[in-house]
Amino acid sequence: MIQKYFPFDKNYILEKAQFDQEERLIVYLINFVKAYYQVNANPLGLEDDTTIAIKNHATEYTDRLTEFYRHLAGIYRFKHGQNQLELLFDGQDHYQKYVEDWKIKYKEWLHEFCAKPNFVKAVLELTVFFPEGKKSFLAESRMKTFIQQHFDLKVYKYKGIVQMKIA
Repeated sequence: MIQKYFPFDKNYILEKAQFDQEERLIVYLINFVKAYYQVNANPLGLEDDTTIAIKNHATEYTDRLTEFYRHLAGIYRFKHGQNQLELLFDGQDHYQKYVEDWKIKYKEWLHEFCAKPNFVKAVLELTVFFPEGKKSFLAESRMKTFIQQHFDLKVYKYKGIVQMKIA
């Protein structure tokens, strides 16, 4: 990884904090969506093939949501990142503060996202109902479109994050 900023730039510390939490927060996302679906789509707790599959699903593979997570992390840095480190008077180091701030915002966004049925459907499709050995292009594309519509931002591989122009 080539560093373009100063070694103690806030963006490096924030990026490291986000990537260190990646696996844990993706598992949280999957479990949160499964619980959200069970509560909202099946409030009576009736069992059918779908709910049984969701209950029996063990979260093992997080790689299908890695790109989505990294896009969210980039959007967070785009919206909340500056180069200047804050002065912390509570004795906490910057890394730990950014971990906590990122977790709070990530969980807040999950609540917003789950209010949209397409997001819940896409996450369940990528995790619980995704057949092994298949390519996940369509579901991943759905997640990219969701991010684009929710934040009015376009994430490019080489250009980075660009604000969409709305006429």
